[in-house]
Amino acid sequence: TDHHGLPNPYDTAISAGTRFAMELAAWSAGPLAVYQATNSLALAGLSLTVLVAAPALCNTPGDKHKDGPVATPGPARLAIEVGLFAVAVGAAAMVWPAPVAAAVAATAVTAIISGAPRARWLLRGAPATR
Repeated sequence: TDHHGLPNPYDTAISAGTRFAMELAAWSAGPLAVYQATNSLALAGLSLTVLVAAPALCNTPGDKHKDGPVATPGPARLAIEVGLFAVAVGAAAMVWPAPVAAAVAATAVTAIISGAPRARWLLRGAPATR
């Protein structure tokens, strides 16, 4: 069923949008932090591949408009997202100016608060109905 344009009744435009913003922050700051720490383009590229592939491939059925190729239990999907948020906040603090890093941290807080109902749904194993 479609709920405000989203297939998951526990998701909102704000939670989906801030979650996507956190993915973008992780995808950009994470590899840059890896490169700065290792001076290795290969490791930076590998980190980008992992950071993009994990959320793209591993989706919980019923959570997105399209299921990914790897059906992932709700708690595992939530763990992927928590990992992305940690990379985004930690790497942003390492590689970007403090105001930008603070904006990433504020976005994380907003995503966590607005996404709490969905997170609880994922932790319960993502049952199909309320």
